[in-house]
Amino acid sequence: YSSTLVTSGTAKGVVVATGTETEIGRINAMMSEVKTITTPLLRQVATFGRWLTVVILSAAAFLVLFGIVIRDYDLIEIFLAAVGLAVAAIPEGLPAIMTITLAIGVQRMAKRNAIIRRLPAVETLGSVTVICSDKTGTLTRNEMTVAQVTLKDDQFQVSGTGYAPEGEVTKDDEPVDLDSHPALRDLLIAGVLCNDSRLREEDGQWVIEGDPTEASLLTLGAKAGFDRASLREEYPRVDAIPFESEHKYMATLHTHEGEGLIFLKGAPERLLKLCEREELDHEEEDQEFDPSYWDDAMEKMAARGMRMLGIAIKRVSADKQSIDHEDIQEGMVFLGFAGLIDPPRDEAIRAVKECQEAGIRVKMITGDHALTARTIGTELGIGDGETSYTGEELESMDEESLDKAVDESDVFARVSPEHKLRIVQGLQDDGLIVAMTGDGVNDAPALKKADIGVAMGIKGTEASKEASEMVLADDNFASIAHAVEEGRTVYANLKKSILFILPTNGGQSLAIIAAVVLGLADMPITPVQILWVNMVTAVTLALALAFEPAEKGVMKRPPRDPNESLLPGFFLWRISFVSVLLLAGTLGFYQWQYAGGEGVDLDVARAIAINTLVMGEVFYLFNSRIMTGSSFTKQILTSNPYAFLSAGTIILLQLLFTYFPLFQEWFGTASMPLAMWIPIVLFGMAVFLIVEGEKAIVRKFFNVEG
Repeated sequence: YSSTLVTSGTAKGVVVATGTETEIGRINAMMSEVKTITTPLLRQVATFGRWLTVVILSAAAFLVLFGIVIRDYDLIEIFLAAVGLAVAAIPEGLPAIMTITLAIGVQRMAKRNAIIRRLPAVETLGSVTVICSDKTGTLTRNEMTVAQVTLKDDQFQVSGTGYAPEGEVTKDDEPVDLDSHPALRDLLIAGVLCNDSRLREEDGQWVIEGDPTEASLLTLGAKAGFDRASLREEYPRVDAIPFESEHKYMATLHTHEGEGLIFLKGAPERLLKLCEREELDHEEEDQEFDPSYWDDAMEKMAARGMRMLGIAIKRVSADKQSIDHEDIQEGMVFLGFAGLIDPPRDEAIRAVKECQEAGIRVKMITGDHALTARTIGTELGIGDGETSYTGEELESMDEESLDKAVDESDVFARVSPEHKLRIVQGLQDDGLIVAMTGDGVNDAPALKKADIGVAMGIKGTEASKEASEMVLADDNFASIAHAVEEGRTVYANLKKSILFILPTNGGQSLAIIAAVVLGLADMPITPVQILWVNMVTAVTLALALAFEPAEKGVMKRPPRDPNESLLPGFFLWRISFVSVLLLAGTLGFYQWQYAGGEGVDLDVARAIAINTLVMGEVFYLFNSRIMTGSSFTKQILTSNPYAFLSAGTIILLQLLFTYFPLFQEWFGTASMPLAMWIPIVLFGMAVFLIVEGEKAIVRKFFNVEG
């Protein structure tokens, strides 16, 4: 157990294993076997890049052959045209836009308590199909409160909520006299002493140090009048067996009035197997153990959504100075159950429903009793209230059975961190995109294996955070739902950016191809002018799309298919359609003004062509803000001021590009007549209206949404 921090107490350290045989070594081995999964976006971009390379090279080769064979161009001329085509077709600004869009998504998520550690994870959140979440503290408030104590022959209610020691232990609405209930008294004392947590008041609020479940027992004892410090003096601790998930119990050895006492607390089903007798409030001697009574009581408490802790006692010699697991195997006397409630977060209930409406399955993973887990799941809207699997059941399953289990159930109880890894693998084998939460060192392999590992920012270990892609600053499930919404918005904005940028490249490429096909002596735009459009105007305008807010109903849509193409059929149509519009304007205005050398100067004609292309972009930006919906809405005017800011910036840059001497020298342009701005602006307006008409047709006849 290297890397364990000892914060209090005294001990002897014994080396029991080294290297890979240690617990940390075992976890590291599991981590090394888990391969990091590439995000859907990176896979799509890689595929898009390969296809784009093939298309550009093919088009350039065609252009060279056509220019030499059909149009009899000089080799140097046609080579420069092919270079211009390649420059025009490559979306140089797209990587920058994608990175900036993801970064803005990171900033938005941080404001909603979701800290992104790896940039591509922003987009992956938009394609999550299943979320596996811890219960305690994530779906619930993590304010464990003992609400009921069950003994063999009695039940007691406990008032008050949270960790404040305000309330009392009652029976039939009457305060309990502990002198009349010795078994209850023993249980309360055991709960306070077999305990390593602390409870203190700070600025008027009761805060805990240590495990919340243990702290609830301190609060229970305080409500009954027991002070932890005083009990520790009266019952000094001699030795202890700390809690381990393997054994599912904690034990402490104390001395009191000439005898030794072992107090034991832990998972009820574990303690029921260890105990031989039981203590009754109204009997002087311990009685024969009756497991059927306790099984029935446990089911009733679990059905009420209670988490249970079993508590037992054993009297030993006062000379005993140490205990080990062998001391627990016989002679234990069962006292009863403490029934704890941890209310679901109201915002978690809403978030679960929101995720389910978005087509995302939510699975709850907990260490609680199966019936308790199903009851809490029902309150949260997770599962059917009947189906659940325990870690012990998962342990015995083969891969086929496990795949079936993780598909049919949304509730998993008594699950260890090792089981989480198998659950993630089973879900991914079904082709699902999995988000998994965790907070412990042992959770690290499952977090790394998941498509999105989500670590807890408050109670999470550094190992879990290092293995994750996202950290919840508030340990709240609702923050995951918010992050998914932002992830979907980021991906939608990425699609809008692609749908905006690629027609610009398409229009420029088609203009060069058309010039060669028509046999024009001079290209309407030069490579350096193309770079200006690609790197300055297109990027500046597309940047505004990164700030688009979430569209209405974004969490009502099903998760996107992670295997879908970056350019589906509708995108290819829109890109081609707008590319042709920009080609018509760019080449049309160039030919109109230059007229084969008989009109204005070539540099002026090229300035007119570039401004026509850019003005078409400016108006098309407002089409792109809503991919298929109508742009004639109030949302276009009010939801994203950056769109107008970027459009205004580009107009100022184009004025510099056209009229500033230094820019004219750099880019080979000349001042064009001011009157030319009127038809150029009218062309931009025409692009906007034509695309809006195309969107209306698509909505009506092809039912394309997004």
